[in-house]
Amino acid sequence: MYVSAGENMQMALTALWTHRFRSLLTVLGIVIGITTVVTVASLLAGLRAGVVTFFQELGPDNIFLFKTSGDPGRTRVTDKEARRRPLREEYAELLRRWAVNVEEVGVQLYIPPVVGGRPLVARVPGFESDNFSVVGQTANYINLAPREFAEGGALTPEDNQRAARVAMIGFDLAEALFPGGGAVGRTFMLDGAEFRVVGVYQKAKGGFFGQNGLDTQVAIPLETAKLRYPQVDRFLITCKAKPGLRQAALEEVEALMRKIRRLPPGVENDFSISTPDQIIQQFDRITGLIGLVAIAISALGLLVGGIGVMNIMLVSVTERTREIGVRKAIGARKRDIVGQFLAEAVTLSGLGGALGLVIAVLVTMLVSALVPALPSQVPGWALLAGLLVSVSVGVFFGVWPAFKAANLDPVEALRYE
Repeated sequence: MYVSAGENMQMALTALWTHRFRSLLTVLGIVIGITTVVTVASLLAGLRAGVVTFFQELGPDNIFLFKTSGDPGRTRVTDKEARRRPLREEYAELLRRWAVNVEEVGVQLYIPPVVGGRPLVARVPGFESDNFSVVGQTANYINLAPREFAEGGALTPEDNQRAARVAMIGFDLAEALFPGGGAVGRTFMLDGAEFRVVGVYQKAKGGFFGQNGLDTQVAIPLETAKLRYPQVDRFLITCKAKPGLRQAALEEVEALMRKIRRLPPGVENDFSISTPDQIIQQFDRITGLIGLVAIAISALGLLVGGIGVMNIMLVSVTERTREIGVRKAIGARKRDIVGQFLAEAVTLSGLGGALGLVIAVLVTMLVSALVPALPSQVPGWALLAGLLVSVSVGVFFGVWPAFKAANLDPVEALRYE
């Protein structure tokens, strides 16, 4: 008696449908496990895509130098980093002169949100905002990190030489201050001084948790920032490597900085040096730990679900002992019985996995709709892996019940009531 795979699948679906509520409860652990790991993978994939896009926009060939590690805009740092000597603007000229693998060097001065106990506020008649950041930058910085403009253009070398009160502003800040549009040529008050808008950036791409600080940034000439905030020394130096020479430029710039700051051999750097790839790798390490926690949680759910599958299949074998005896009496082989019950276990866990994937996709879409700042995208590998894992659980936990059914004595099975 030969039983095809299609017939085994049909019998499995019939058996599961007959006890559908019991089957649903059985695979609940699998559903929870698959939902958890796929949802977390989707959120992390979306975050990573945003971060990669963010740093691509900042310049993939750039090397960043700052006093402390992390975001130059943050004010809280470790005590050890806080004691470091600040970077100085003249370092940029030395690097531009000595570094043979560097194409261009630019400088930014990060102004903290509170200066002298006074928070920074941007105002126009009828509108104001304190949700923004201020940087002073050299005119060539637009060449290091090219950006498109929704209107207007970039700062010029003349603006910097004259310490002009002009500014480029981010897309979101422009909408907050000038909701009717047409920001270029108009003025706003920044910390008691009037600035004229010369350019509005196009909406930035990517970001951390869907948010990009460039959309709320005010960029003014570096000389203007130094005149208005002489007490601030938060300089960021950006070196753009020549094409194909970023690693060589990174090593060269680090060596030159150690020489400039007179660091003896063996002493660790008293400055932070990083590239977009290094920052993305740090992000990957953090998200990797989050992924491991999610996998551990989902593994518990899959284990519980697998045990449930094994238990329900053992119950099914007991309930259908007479049926197994009849099938063996009319010529069913052991492999046919194994195939029948293994197909049922795989179908049960596979449907649980499919249900988990559907719920994970719906949860991901719901999170994206309710929290736009938390981007997410369901990666294809997560869907495939989730389905394969759920099927594997069915195979692993269904083998013993299947072989137990196949090894039943047909005579004893026919007598079973």
